[in-house]
Amino acid sequence: MDHSLCKGLAGDPFAASALPLYQTATFRQSSAERFDAFDYTRTDNPTRAHVERRIAALERGSHGLLFASGMAAIDGVLALVPTGGRLVIGRDLYGGTLRLVRDLVDERGLELVDVDAADADALARAIDAHRPHWVWLESPTNPLQDVVDLRAAAAACRRAGARLAVDNTMLSSWLQQPSSLGADAVVLSATKHLGGHADLTAGAVVVDDPDLAAALARRRNTRGTALAPFEAWLLDRGLETLEVRVERQTHSARSIAERLAVCAREPGSPITGVRYAGLTDHPGHALLVKQARGAGSVLCVEFACRGAAVRFVEALERFAIAVSFGSTRSTASLPSAMSHASVPAGLSATIAPPAAGLVRLSIGLEDPRDLVDDVERALVVAATAPLEGSSSSDTVERIGSAT
Repeated sequence: MDHSLCKGLAGDPFAASALPLYQTATFRQSSAERFDAFDYTRTDNPTRAHVERRIAALERGSHGLLFASGMAAIDGVLALVPTGGRLVIGRDLYGGTLRLVRDLVDERGLELVDVDAADADALARAIDAHRPHWVWLESPTNPLQDVVDLRAAAAACRRAGARLAVDNTMLSSWLQQPSSLGADAVVLSATKHLGGHADLTAGAVVVDDPDLAAALARRRNTRGTALAPFEAWLLDRGLETLEVRVERQTHSARSIAERLAVCAREPGSPITGVRYAGLTDHPGHALLVKQARGAGSVLCVEFACRGAAVRFVEALERFAIAVSFGSTRSTASLPSAMSHASVPAGLSATIAPPAAGLVRLSIGLEDPRDLVDDVERALVVAATAPLEGSSSSDTVERIGSAT
């Protein structure tokens, strides 16, 4: 990380210790015939430009671009797939991404191939066989925590002349830098760990290729999807504590995952499995250690049925029932009813919403001992028979939910 970017805005005439907020739509020009460095905030803004440089440095990339949301960033990259072009995607992705892919297939005639991206050989075969324009992956995946060999994927893309985009939201720029593993574009929902306080929506893209950067900036400008100055300023504040937050959250998440794994082995436990790549018995753990500094703040718990999962989530007291993740406060959700309810039917015979009994936990900055106590108490409730009329029998459908 370039720590010089933590010192304030370069060229600030007052040498402010904190990043100045340029809350302005326009900038006065010195000439009527040509623009100065900044003219209109939709195009560029000093506050946003500074934060873009910080995120690019964190990701070890050359060019950073901030968008109004994570979905705006995803849309910006996927728009680079030409009409009628080929796109290879991992089978387990955020539901909003899959919904957007479905729209692009319908509207622009994209040829779509999905693959179990955790199977490096299968992924390489799909890339070699289909010669796609772009490949879109997550690692670890959301929500199933599959780990993808990003170096191998990047090598396969180079052989096939394809571009590789990696959604790095689950781990954040602190724990993993896909650019250094060969990705052409790294996408993040900065709403999550980068912002870290659940008080802004933002997206980021980091690339090395200046032509890619120019294409993304041009589309962002013409579509009006750039991040506003105030949100960029909030995001910069979040970056100041990214390391300490993510390290603490990762340590706590591992402690909770280990305790849940023990609970899963106990007789009569409602848990059938724990998905967290930080566990040593996770099938992707060894690979994760090679390409990331930690497994992050998110883990998933598998219950035998939806009813037990609902009882567990609704019994938690220190976890808010909420979408999204990466905040200072812990949250719990059912992906099938919330973040992945938007997985479109019919996109592929091999793509389906997560199991109804899957619970996603995002670990915050609370004392992990309190969180473990809360989880253990909720497991007792989950193991009991549901009351008549319980919401566990309800079907929840939501369109457009957050990551």
